[in-house]
Amino acid sequence: MTWKQFKTLVFSGILSIYCSQTWSAEARNSQSGFLDFNVYPYLSDVDNDSVFTLNIAATLPKRFSYFSLLNIGNQPADKELGDTSNYYTEQNIRWQIHDSSPLDLTVQYNMRSGEDNDRLRFGIRWRINDSPALQSFFAKINLSYAVNLHAIQIDDSDARVWQLEHSFALRFPCLSDRLYLAGFIDHTFNEDLARQIPSNPVVAEAQLGYRLIENLYIVSEYRLNEYRRSDVNNLAIGVEYKIKW
Repeated sequence: MTWKQFKTLVFSGILSIYCSQTWSAEARNSQSGFLDFNVYPYLSDVDNDSVFTLNIAATLPKRFSYFSLLNIGNQPADKELGDTSNYYTEQNIRWQIHDSSPLDLTVQYNMRSGEDNDRLRFGIRWRINDSPALQSFFAKINLSYAVNLHAIQIDDSDARVWQLEHSFALRFPCLSDRLYLAGFIDHTFNEDLARQIPSNPVVAEAQLGYRLIENLYIVSEYRLNEYRRSDVNNLAIGVEYKIKW
């Protein structure tokens, strides 16, 4: 059995166990969630960066939740949206350890274009703004902030890689209820990398969005990717449409 088959088997097994539990309880639908479509017709510096992103979130029974992202990248040296050629996706299942706890146990299946580069990660997530001692403070500044420690990574590398994943969402009600800033910072440690790449590289995105009408937004996203040997920074401009339930 290859590593990829093993990782797929483990993730599928966890998903199957969860599904069997929820179906036995006759729970068929998520309690809440969203579909978040983003298209970026303009890229400033890196022409083979992501031109389409789909984010999916769902609150599920028995304190489970699901979150995924899918990035579709542009063909190098082609016009934006001209010819897509690569993908990157993260599939996350999270389980809140207690009804009132800000901590989640997490499993992430990480897939991308190419061979022998998928990853299976296990960890714990702290929703800092949901911590009882900090809730009022974060509510005052309209900030949601979480840190996910991916402590165990199973992949095709011998290195013991681990990652800190930060995610945030900030609202500006004093300016406009249409405006938001949201994003993530991924900080990965202990990888075997080429000399040109920093030893503990960072990938980050911060998206500023303004709601034009109903669920349609205009967005500008700053991107930092230290895995790129040149053009570490990039700016994307586009539109976002969000469906909530």
